[in-house]
Amino acid sequence: MGSPVKTRRYDASRRKAASDRTRQRILEVADAHLRQRGYAETTVATIASSADVHVDTVYALVGKKVEIVHELIELALSGSENAVPAADRPYVAAIRAEPDPASKLALYAAATCDMLARVAPLVAALRDAAGTDHTAAEIWRAFSDRRAHNMRAFVEDVASVNGLRAGLDPDTAADTVWATNSPEIYLMLTTERGWTPGQYEKWLEDTWIHLLLPAPITAQA
Repeated sequence: MGSPVKTRRYDASRRKAASDRTRQRILEVADAHLRQRGYAETTVATIASSADVHVDTVYALVGKKVEIVHELIELALSGSENAVPAADRPYVAAIRAEPDPASKLALYAAATCDMLARVAPLVAALRDAAGTDHTAAEIWRAFSDRRAHNMRAFVEDVASVNGLRAGLDPDTAADTVWATNSPEIYLMLTTERGWTPGQYEKWLEDTWIHLLLPAPITAQA
């Protein structure tokens, strides 16, 4: 009597594993198409054909095109196979443990550069979609607001070790970080101006040190 139950469980496990592999293949194919062709030129039909599945399978396992983009962004932000909240990412713990304000900025500049290399093209696709798709526009606003919230948390961490220059309020500091580490600026500098990621990282660190931290004390002659 117990054998059929075990068989059903085994079959269900195999089906789930196969479904997970198909879903991963769809995401990988979609990621490649979106980066190479952009949002408008990438269709669900194209994704389905390249992944060797039916269009209905794409909708069932991942969702509409904008939902695919959204999930790919979350995965790219995390840098792992599963989405990880910002507060739980290793670089955040490293920044919080660092007592020196300039070192906090350097750590975050390096993490930002690494992250934007993965996520910036996908964010550009979402931004393009937001102009014509209501759902994409809502996801875009939520993404932008979440970035702003994370920047405020970062600035508060810098301020906690007396890292902000006199007269700079946290809101302005957070918006400064939010603007300068935006995917748009990263793409402009690395694609349109030909900067290397290393150049961008150094510029970001120097910009933050100059705009956020107290001026260094110079020796009197």
